[in-house]
Amino acid sequence: MIKEKLSKTNWIAICLFSFMGGIAWNIENMYFNTFLYNSVYANASEAAIAGTMAPTTAISRMVALSAIAAVLTTFIMGTLSDKMKNRKMFISVGYILWGLVTAVFGFITRDNVAALLGLTDEATILTTTVWIVIAMDVIMTFMGSTSNDAAFNAWVTDITTPKIRPTIETTLTFVGFLSVAAVMGVGSLAQSGTVSYQNFFLILGLVVSACGVVGLFIIKNPKTISKENEVSSSYWSDLFYGFRPSVVKDNSRLYLALLAIGFASISYQVFFPYLLVYLQYVVIPENGGDNFITTSVIITAAIVIVALVVGMVTLLKLAGKNKAYALVPSVILATIGLLLLSTSTNIHVILIGVVPALVGNLVITIQLNAAIKDFIPHGKAGLFQGIRMIFVVLLPMIIGPALGDLACRSSAVTYANEYGVETIVPSKSMFLYAAIVAIFAIIPMVMLIKKGFKVEENEEIAE
Repeated sequence: MIKEKLSKTNWIAICLFSFMGGIAWNIENMYFNTFLYNSVYANASEAAIAGTMAPTTAISRMVALSAIAAVLTTFIMGTLSDKMKNRKMFISVGYILWGLVTAVFGFITRDNVAALLGLTDEATILTTTVWIVIAMDVIMTFMGSTSNDAAFNAWVTDITTPKIRPTIETTLTFVGFLSVAAVMGVGSLAQSGTVSYQNFFLILGLVVSACGVVGLFIIKNPKTISKENEVSSSYWSDLFYGFRPSVVKDNSRLYLALLAIGFASISYQVFFPYLLVYLQYVVIPENGGDNFITTSVIITAAIVIVALVVGMVTLLKLAGKNKAYALVPSVILATIGLLLLSTSTNIHVILIGVVPALVGNLVITIQLNAAIKDFIPHGKAGLFQGIRMIFVVLLPMIIGPALGDLACRSSAVTYANEYGVETIVPSKSMFLYAAIVAIFAIIPMVMLIKKGFKVEENEEIAE
């Protein structure tokens, strides 16, 4: 018997773990980058900076290594969670450890590294500190990918049916926005120096750990795992299940959806790792500094919010009738928005460009994530999480930041730190690179539209 409604407990768990997972991921994806600029590289001498990698290069390498760790972890732990048939422990314990690793991040400073390792050369201290930050980011990614990418995403797939997945994905996206707002609200205090990075990472990390403790009591293992999911007997065979040519052929719609979201994700990662630094060191100074928030900016921002809501609702309604009506227009919208963002650093132009760029990206993400869950073979959610991560994390987070770094270094926009040392900062050209990548998503999208999105609803939701 197919049950179309989720229990209240499952809804609470989805919202809570999505929100807290968003907190942790946004700390990593947004504020580890500013942490490098504002703490690790801050006040470094010209000799120290000259003796190590540029900040944008450090960010690119950190994001790429994190992506590799995320995908390998999801393959290994996603398959293991299927074999052990216990998503609950992977999610809950993973969140507890994820938060603890995040909490200790703020203790990584040049002074602490120098004292701990007995270093005296400034360039060596800075280089070592940067690599320790990168290594800790990889460890944090392992915890996050185990609990969130491998287990939580598989659990959501297990407990939902195709009919309700668009609603679930919309909810996850909305909750994701709330987590971004929460992190940026507290993170802005860390960026400005009002709150130390140490306290910023400590407080939010402990909150994520507390969520894991709650999960021990409210998450239940779905029936598809506990009773039905009998995959092949070999763990190693299961680990490479998604690479089999026969599996790819039999699930061509799944791989086309992954390829489409892959292009969209690469486009997003071209600029996203550098976004806050771009705002702090380029946009705000060029728009009046600390006094950039004027009446006209507030009015424009209000119009933007209304436009975002109207655009989202309109496209999602179209997608509810037929995904084909929304997907291709969303790619075109996102591309137009990115092209507009690449033309100017004026705050009004940026706010206007955000509307099509963000609406297009969100609709693509919601609809394709729902389709991917639909197309995953019944009872094998864990086996395909690693494959999904290749397209939404590994390739995007290696290719995207590398293209962004290329754009920033080619433009050679710099700022002078307290010692007058010129340091490369992100430039608006990264949005042009992102727009070029985004348009390629149309190719697999059109092929997928021709094959259709309809699936049989043969899953039973766990209470």
